[in-house]
Amino acid sequence: MNHDHAHGAGTMEAAPGGAHGDHMGHGHGGGHGDHAAMFRDKFWLSLALAVPVVFSSHMVAELLGYHVPGWAGWVAPVLGTVLYFYGGWPFLSGAVSELRGRQPGMMTLVALAITVAAVASALTTLGVGGLMLDFWWELALLVVIMLLGHWLEMRALGQASGALAALAELLPDTAERVSPDGTVSSVGLNELAVGDVVLVRSGGRVPADGTISDGAAEMDESMVTGESRPVPRGEGERVVAGTVATDSAIRVRVSAVGEDTALAGIQRLVEEAQTSRSRTQALADRAAAVLFYFAAAVGVVTFAVWSVLGDLTSAVERTVTVLVIACPHALGLAIPLVIAISTSLSARSGILVKDRLALERMRTVDAVLFDKTGTLTKGEPAVTGTTAVDGVAEAEVLALAAAAESDSEHPLAKAVVAAGRHGTAEVPTATGFRSLTGRGVRAEVDGHEVAVGGPALLRELGLDVPAELSDSSREWSGKGATVLYVVRDGQVVGALALADEIRPESREAVRELHAAGVRVVMITGDARAVAEAVGAELGVDEVFAEVLPADKDGKVAELQARGLRVAMVGDGVNDAPALARADVGIAIGAGTDVAIESAGVVLASDDPRGVLAARRLSEASYRKMWQNLAWATGYNLLSVPLAAGVLAGVGFVLPAAVGAVAMSLSTVVVALNAQLLRRVRLTPAR
Repeated sequence: MNHDHAHGAGTMEAAPGGAHGDHMGHGHGGGHGDHAAMFRDKFWLSLALAVPVVFSSHMVAELLGYHVPGWAGWVAPVLGTVLYFYGGWPFLSGAVSELRGRQPGMMTLVALAITVAAVASALTTLGVGGLMLDFWWELALLVVIMLLGHWLEMRALGQASGALAALAELLPDTAERVSPDGTVSSVGLNELAVGDVVLVRSGGRVPADGTISDGAAEMDESMVTGESRPVPRGEGERVVAGTVATDSAIRVRVSAVGEDTALAGIQRLVEEAQTSRSRTQALADRAAAVLFYFAAAVGVVTFAVWSVLGDLTSAVERTVTVLVIACPHALGLAIPLVIAISTSLSARSGILVKDRLALERMRTVDAVLFDKTGTLTKGEPAVTGTTAVDGVAEAEVLALAAAAESDSEHPLAKAVVAAGRHGTAEVPTATGFRSLTGRGVRAEVDGHEVAVGGPALLRELGLDVPAELSDSSREWSGKGATVLYVVRDGQVVGALALADEIRPESREAVRELHAAGVRVVMITGDARAVAEAVGAELGVDEVFAEVLPADKDGKVAELQARGLRVAMVGDGVNDAPALARADVGIAIGAGTDVAIESAGVVLASDDPRGVLAARRLSEASYRKMWQNLAWATGYNLLSVPLAAGVLAGVGFVLPAAVGAVAMSLSTVVVALNAQLLRRVRLTPAR
């Protein structure tokens, strides 16, 4: 059914280490799920091994008041050695990667601590060197807690890398190629060549870029252009791969295939934007790097000073204690615990965090770029105005239009019918429905001939717009709305305005962003008149109109060139490159798969106020991260010098056992502080 109203208006295996920065960076590879499973498996088995190690420790037995039998003396050394190589392997191999890259971080610090603990404990167990340093239980706890931290982090960071695959899925698997003799055969997309003619049936997707050689159809191009209204395309007009012929079959002569299609161009933009994103190092890695150099320096000084004092055994014991204490459990959990809790909290609030660094950057954003269609607006037409000639009620005009349109499948018709059913007048039953291709519809309603359509319908009927309707019609058209006229028995009795309806939450979102000192910008492929009207109604600071898909990415870069940190909010394929380019990409959850895959943050609902919630979560979680890091590193900066013996002159040296216990207690403090994040209110009280 050709029904056109549109004339109405113009990997790594187990070495995340040097990889630690990688797996916590922007990486869009598919390894996060594998890493989470690897850390999970290692954690549970290591936990099972660690329990007997801890309870066979004489120090733990003394603290808890029980006796370790003599035969259990080798439990800790044997299982501790297994734990060192099995549970500690990700950190050992990760440390190698970090050191090769000359960027020591968390992995190097953990590897240093467990290696020193293992070597010192082994020498003590074998009775070599006269050492009294049994750190097997501490090694076990350290490995288990670090594995837990990394498992939590990997699970929270799990990020699918399906942006490019989602783009490819917009294309059909096969195409119907029309041979010169008129026969139609199904072929794979890779078999198509420039010059081929393909049949696109009603509701089918265009398999390749081309021009229509036969037929006409309303094309749904929203997946590529972001424009919600179907666009009429006829012979000689260009159509793009991935778009849908909504209402009738067409034949398309192929002009581009494979890498030359517009969709492939968008794929390349997404890929370029993703690979150009800066790879910010994680906070914990930066803290770990500082602590590594700090511990190494203090260790060297400790050994040198105690050696000069003539006590080599004490020199070794003090140095080992310093290096073991230098890797606090708290530091390994400081960030992952906050990530896990903030991810859970955000999920309950309808915010899916796919990239922690994107969430971390959200607090620094000073400009939010909203795509108009489907984000600030509902992305579907709605009746926004009704007017009638003298003597006819507006409700009657709407009811007549709804009756005439009731058998049509056109999106505009559905909007009219929906408005009519919610109107004050009862919608009568129509008969004799006829579709007027490119002009509108006709039907019999209560014995009257009723027609609904745009200016093309009036021209065909030789009718003019009545004076009492002209002002409203001009105003609606000026704002980019589609104007449909209702004709009864050859007389124009009223008019309807249809436009993409603004979400009621959008105004509040813009207002709250302004209150937070954030600049609000709107971007759209719509005509400038439409864009300016919507922008003025919402009160945005700046409007980018008539922007082609490839240029949306450029507009993000333009804002960034002004020194702004940009969050892009969108829902369509055409938004994907911009989402990937922005400092923070936020996809509306009702949007396309590719938009969701290209974003770092996804809003499960269509409510743009979720951007504010994401910002509040960013601020709260970042604050908790810093508090935890301050505690973990502050503990180190205090305990390491005490373990080194800076107060030995006044008779105080931090015992290794006390330092180890205090290190475990610092983990409890970090865990409790992270739990306080659950009390943060992401949405303001109403």
